[in-house]
Amino acid sequence: MKQYEARMGLEVHVELKTASKLFCGCRAAFGGTANTQVCPVCLGYPGALPVVNRHATELAVAIGLALGCDIARVSRFDRKNYFYPDNPQNYQITQWYLPIATNGSVSIETESGEKKIRIRQMHMEEDAGKLVHEDGQTRIDYNRSGIPLVEIVTEPDFSTGEEVIAFLEKLRLRIQYLGASDCRMQEGSLRVDVNLSVRECGSSALGVRTEMKNLNSFRSVLLAIEQEEKRQIAVLEAGGAIVQETRRWLEQENTSVAMRKKETAGEYRYFPDPDLPPLIVDRELLEKVAKKRPEFREEKIERYKAEYGLSGYDAVILTSSVQLATLFEETTAICKEPKEVSNWLMTETQRLLREQGQDAEDLSVAPEALATLIFYIKEGKINRTIAKEVYEKVFLERVDPETYIRANGLFMEESADILEETAWLVLKECKKSVEDYRAGKEKALGFLVGQMMKRLGGKANPARVTECLRKCLQIDGAGKE
Repeated sequence: MKQYEARMGLEVHVELKTASKLFCGCRAAFGGTANTQVCPVCLGYPGALPVVNRHATELAVAIGLALGCDIARVSRFDRKNYFYPDNPQNYQITQWYLPIATNGSVSIETESGEKKIRIRQMHMEEDAGKLVHEDGQTRIDYNRSGIPLVEIVTEPDFSTGEEVIAFLEKLRLRIQYLGASDCRMQEGSLRVDVNLSVRECGSSALGVRTEMKNLNSFRSVLLAIEQEEKRQIAVLEAGGAIVQETRRWLEQENTSVAMRKKETAGEYRYFPDPDLPPLIVDRELLEKVAKKRPEFREEKIERYKAEYGLSGYDAVILTSSVQLATLFEETTAICKEPKEVSNWLMTETQRLLREQGQDAEDLSVAPEALATLIFYIKEGKINRTIAKEVYEKVFLERVDPETYIRANGLFMEESADILEETAWLVLKECKKSVEDYRAGKEKALGFLVGQMMKRLGGKANPARVTECLRKCLQIDGAGKE
């Protein structure tokens, strides 16, 4: 039987995080009431003239630089002509002949070592509207029409689905650190199309490729790659030929179906947009963007290990999300306890995220709240058990920790008289344990500490409770009469 291998390239669409659309002043926010964020420009009315969003240009340049691309000093917008209901102009404004960025690369880690994925080009374009299918009808929402995008096109350098995911994870995190996009696949701000072909092992020629769309999660990307590779091999083994086409991934069925024959550039009849002048990226803009470059994940990992003394594992987890890294740094800046902050984020925070089915991007704990709990533990005002209870309330309900602790009487019992009185009550009730302790069974003291903590509702410092019990046990008799 012949042996085959897959080759893949990606087209990654990223919505840019701007206040307004690419060519007009309409709001670019996600989730507004249908067709309320529109104007004559993004609805394609005759005579309405587009104007390029400068912030979108700066974000595109930032992404291009982060991907190691050459930034074109002069780029140009073109019209990509096609008819579809969600495309109000009957053309899309994009870049084809002169894109804003070319010739970049991103290195990923694979089982066989580091691998460089080449970026052919990155171009700016406007998004289309959205078709809403419900109640047997199809409606069109043009709110998304005109939102600024960049499309990142790779060379067919991927051999496995795992390599694709490694690239996408690194790309998403780098863009999130830039603040250029939130890259939420569930909201459509990161969309991935996979171009896949198979060929006989040892061949240097690429096979006929198909393009897969409607991939709404990294899991879908992996499954679609696996299924399409199997499908193409089965077709070739049966003596058939692969058709160059666009296929739609069906999430529920875990399969893809043919949508249409894959178009060529000529069929789109690209030509320069006559309403838009060339896009100039001057030295001033390049320098401005370069100065804003943030610290990326790889750099943070090394700094966290050197500056905060964290393990490599902790540093990797803490930098896996912009929100997590930000919460770590801001909380540490307040309480000056990096390892304690790391422990809370690595344990309790991760547990709560798992239980709530949330991603770290959804994290909204205030650094002041976490720092307050750490201060209170250090000062002996609450114990860790109480702190965990309060932190869960902070995480779920955004409560102010001090207000919650006071309202529920959770501060530690510090009165020496109350501690001593409670100790004598416990010793009178647990005479057998007292005898065991005096007979040299140290474990009996642990039981007595537990009983005392129970009486105090857990609101006491275990060290002070232990000290108080030892003092009382040194007195003759099992307790006060």
